[in-house]
Amino acid sequence: MTHHLISPRTLDAAIRDAQEALVEYDDALKWLLRRGASQDGPLAAEVWVFDSTLTHVLMVEHRWRGWVAPGGKVDPGETPREAATRELFEETGLTVEILGAPAAVTVRSYHSDWPAVMGASFMTVVQHRRPLVSEVGQPAAWLSLDEPWQGYFSGDRLRMKQCIDRIREGRAGTATVSCF
Repeated sequence: MTHHLISPRTLDAAIRDAQEALVEYDDALKWLLRRGASQDGPLAAEVWVFDSTLTHVLMVEHRWRGWVAPGGKVDPGETPREAATRELFEETGLTVEILGAPAAVTVRSYHSDWPAVMGASFMTVVQHRRPLVSEVGQPAAWLSLDEPWQGYFSGDRLRMKQCIDRIREGRAGTATVSCF
């Protein structure tokens, strides 16, 4: 993963995302606000796409990371939200509206040889498990949140389930998810 200067627009959006995220891990906001953060890019963004039953999440099978949420690096001049939307489409063929604030922000390394970056996990709920158009060599699939899967970030399934608990608490029987 190469480094690039993070533009003021991108950094401002990432700071806003970290401030508004439902859950912050690894002192992500502090990491962004530290001196020199704008020199340390890139940032990362992903989308947690849940089905309307809130029992399955859309994942892609990365060649060495295993099952991960659709996402990737934030390109120069792009906001994390824009990157998440773009990456979701590139990896699954889905165009969706990402809901409100990020579900989570974290600081992690996406490869053992790469430095840590801040990643924003956005979310959305789709009315049914839509057909997917996967990238070549990186299949996408709907995975149950109740069954473990092999992936680089083993804690993500639990984080997603905690997010679902928040959705359920805020839904109050409505057809839309407005708590995010």
